[in-house]
Amino acid sequence: MSSPESNFRRWFRGSGEGAKPSATAKTASRTSRRCIGLGEFLRGLSGAQERLSVLDLGPTSPANISFLTEMEARVYNEDVLRATRDPSYMARQEDGTEQLDPQKFFAENCNYAEGTFDAILFWDLADYLPEVLVKPLVERIQAVLKPKGMLLALFHTKDAGPESPYYRYHIAGRDVLELEQGPNFRLQRIFNNRHVENLFKDFSSRKFFLGRDNIREVIVVR
Repeated sequence: MSSPESNFRRWFRGSGEGAKPSATAKTASRTSRRCIGLGEFLRGLSGAQERLSVLDLGPTSPANISFLTEMEARVYNEDVLRATRDPSYMARQEDGTEQLDPQKFFAENCNYAEGTFDAILFWDLADYLPEVLVKPLVERIQAVLKPKGMLLALFHTKDAGPESPYYRYHIAGRDVLELEQGPNFRLQRIFNNRHVENLFKDFSSRKFFLGRDNIREVIVVR
């Protein structure tokens, strides 16, 4: 099983903690939105007696790394959605079609020891992931989170259409996100509140915040 340090090196190609945004980080057009859930998430990290470990499951963001390391958190990153496009994780089915194999995928992704992380930025992964990975990823997250560990998740509401653009999320303030349009991932599903409750049914609590841009914010505690 790989260590957090080896995964950190794998995804950041050796860059150190506390990396600052590069000169090109701001070239893409971005829009800002207030995110109450992010504020709640960051407040949960504040005032910790020990240095916290945070896992970001979205695309690498120098802004996120900088913001969290300034809070003296250890930051690890895995772009899970991008990894699903790796053809080596596909397996041929009995009907001749190919489907992503969760066992192959998790042998190399999110492969951390139990109870490694204090918090996880899940973003809107569940809306875009292949169906076969959604529940296994939540199960993996539950295992790698510490007891009382937090997760921030975003979910599209029923008003979001399948052509809704995929965004990269950059932390710009205590309750502010900058949205940068990312790769052409297609929205796969819409979760209502009951679906979200079921998805995280084995966690101790779930707290919902409804945004004004067809996004539901959820704080989940193991």
